Amino acid sequence: MYQTWMRFFSPGPAHHRLGLVCLGVGLQHGALPTVGPRTLDHHVAVVISAGGGWYRGADGRRTTVTAPALLWLTPGVPHHYAPDPDTGWDEGFVDFAGPATETYTELGYIEPERPVVPLSDPSGPRAVVARIARAARRGNPLLEVETGAAVHELLVALRRARADLAPDGDQVLQALARDACTPMSVADHARVHGMTPTELRSAVRRAAGCSPKDYLLGIRLTRAKELLAATELPVAAVARRVGYDDPAYFSRLFTRRVGLAPVRFRAQQGRSVPGGWSDRVPDPDDPPMIHSPDSAEARPGEPIG
Repeated sequence: MYQTWMRFFSPGPAHHRLGLVCLGVGLQHGALPTVGPRTLDHHVAVVISAGGGWYRGADGRRTTVTAPALLWLTPGVPHHYAPDPDTGWDEGFVDFAGPATETYTELGYIEPERPVVPLSDPSGPRAVVARIARAARRGNPLLEVETGAAVHELLVALRRARADLAPDGDQVLQALARDACTPMSVADHARVHGMTPTELRSAVRRAAGCSPKDYLLGIRLTRAKELLAATELPVAAVARRVGYDDPAYFSRLFTRRVGLAPVRFRAQQGRSVPGGWSDRVPDPDDPPMIHSPDSAEARPGEPIG
């Protein structure tokens, strides 16, 4: 015996221009029927949270599937799969398409070459699938946009749940982020980790979908923006704080990447912050507050900036 619930959608051209559209969602469990052999023209993420079975792809090899796991079904790739007939499995699936799938594949969030991906914890992806299912109620005027936005969330949740990555992020990326603003080359970072530059590039590409240089640059520019917006440090001092001894080179790099020169960015985003700038992540249960100089009482709910 098995149980199945599913809905399918037909988003219009304008929704496709948002980048991702959800084409369908389903929740199933039990000894489900065999799927395929078949070939699709869109993507499907099948999140298996309990049970096990098998998958066979274009190469004809049969791979054992043990929950928690993800099946990536990608366009144009023949596939064939089923849960174990005795134990079945518990799955949630989302069909999706759109031009953003190419970028997500480039960044490593979608992995066509890995149709079976072990997951460390399926609860995050399953929660997103459940939200899509709730949004699929008939008569929801926000259906296409709400479910399309949730596909973006699903891809992030699946990336975070991959069993080959540490729960709090790849350790190499954490170390790179910690040392990003020191004046070190990619080769220097590789030596710190006991890796060759090629090994470091492979590790960062797999974990972050970009080169070490781009990963470090993103962190440096983010920090530079914070310093430009929240302090009155000269641009040269900001450049040194984020690892660049040559302020002219920093300014050219910032302008090329951000689209504004550092002084223009400061003119647009700079502000005086009563009580000082905080880099603490806001807590919804403890909102930032401004203390009025004329009153000892805080005024809850006012943003600090």
